[in-house]
Amino acid sequence: MRILCGAVALVLLAVTGCQSGVSGQPEPEGDSFAVKDGSRLRFRPVLAELPPGPATGAAANRQSTDPAEQQAAAAALDCSPGPDPLDGRDDPALPLVGCDSVQGAKYLLGPVFLTGADLGKANARLDQSGSSMVGLSFTDAGSRKWAEWTAANVGKQVAMVLKSRVLTAPMIQSAITGGETQITGKFTLPEARQLARDIAGV
Repeated sequence: MRILCGAVALVLLAVTGCQSGVSGQPEPEGDSFAVKDGSRLRFRPVLAELPPGPATGAAANRQSTDPAEQQAAAAALDCSPGPDPLDGRDDPALPLVGCDSVQGAKYLLGPVFLTGADLGKANARLDQSGSSMVGLSFTDAGSRKWAEWTAANVGKQVAMVLKSRVLTAPMIQSAITGGETQITGKFTLPEARQLARDIAGV
């Protein structure tokens, strides 16, 4: 589970087997990565976490608005490691059935509301307690969208999706304002660094 924090806000990231949080307190920079080709990273609301399990059939329409087709797509989806067959060609305006890139959890995700173009940088560092975290710095426009979305979706998860794979899916604990968000959890500094690199697209 991972946690995201924003200025005077705490976000809990619900990822299988991990515990994390987010805050807006400034921390030392650590390893910082400028966001590259931000259009590839997409922020989608998590509408449902779907039952895990092996793929049971041929690939189905993963972007249907029909609940029955969404369930069929989840059942057919193979979440084993490797590239996603959609590989970022998903329609941002439609729902998406996708997999967690590490744990293999399956999600039904809503339409995109933010992209990596709304992020300036991602960094990996240690917090004051010595725990690893990932920090996100939003652009001015991204900060406004993020603050509005988090305020309206407290208690819900958000998925950060790259190439149609879910990198992380935190739960929002409160509105995150100020343009700074932190993801913390039970991961090592090298794992935090890799997540920051994945989010930044470097």
